[in-house]
Amino acid sequence: MSKNKNKNTGFKGTESELVAMTRDLDELHHDVGMPAMWEGVSSMIDNLRDAPTVRSTNRRTFLMGVGGAVAGSAALLSVGLNPLHAGAATIQKPSPKSVLRSAAFPPAGLKGDLAVAAVAASLENLAVYAYNAGLSAATAGKLGTVPPAVATFATTALSQHTQHAQAWNAVLAANGKAKVTVVNPTLAPTVNADFAKVTNVTGLANLALTLETIAAETYQAETSMLSSAAAIGLSSSIQPVEMQHIAILYYVLGEYPGAQTSKGATLAFSPMNQAV
Repeated sequence: MSKNKNKNTGFKGTESELVAMTRDLDELHHDVGMPAMWEGVSSMIDNLRDAPTVRSTNRRTFLMGVGGAVAGSAALLSVGLNPLHAGAATIQKPSPKSVLRSAAFPPAGLKGDLAVAAVAASLENLAVYAYNAGLSAATAGKLGTVPPAVATFATTALSQHTQHAQAWNAVLAANGKAKVTVVNPTLAPTVNADFAKVTNVTGLANLALTLETIAAETYQAETSMLSSAAAIGLSSSIQPVEMQHIAILYYVLGEYPGAQTSKGATLAFSPMNQAV
């Protein structure tokens, strides 16, 4: 896995600025990102080739549950502006059985847009896992001093990744396919190994930055390979959110908040060399 190197040893921004960035991120997500994402899910479900009765029932069932998913995310954020207290987030380390071998992923029987949906869901699950692990380590005091604003951003990003995974899984479920509840098997071993080396906020931010970059570049690469306009719309509604996470993480690291090489050279366009 490619790493974004940074020699800093702590948070280089100001908490007030990071709080403002996170607030803007969350408001933009709720006002623009989520409506576009749910519309993309609805359009994909409408375009499924299943029998009309099956499609209608699954779509209606999912849309009824959207409110609950959003409410659950709001509850996660309402844990407090300082979500470092016990119980704010718990790490669920994947067991050997929950991490599929790369050769078996995407699951057999998934092709085209549904295969992309499975991969996307597994990447979102991995991001949820990583942010949960970071918050858990911070709560346990394993990362030194963690500014509350950093934890609030991590909690917000975790919530958004959770919703992204729910969106892709809703498409799979509506097509009669099993939801993807495992983390991406190709990246999971490396993420676990890298996380074991994290000892401070900078290390955690670098790991999160790498995961967000992989996700953003994967969405960018795979969007052009999707066959339906509905799938393209869903993917395109999520990719910008990953880019927003990247920009904020660069701020946390005290670096230029845009696409750049591993050595810090700025790029006019985001590359796709880390796409899975």
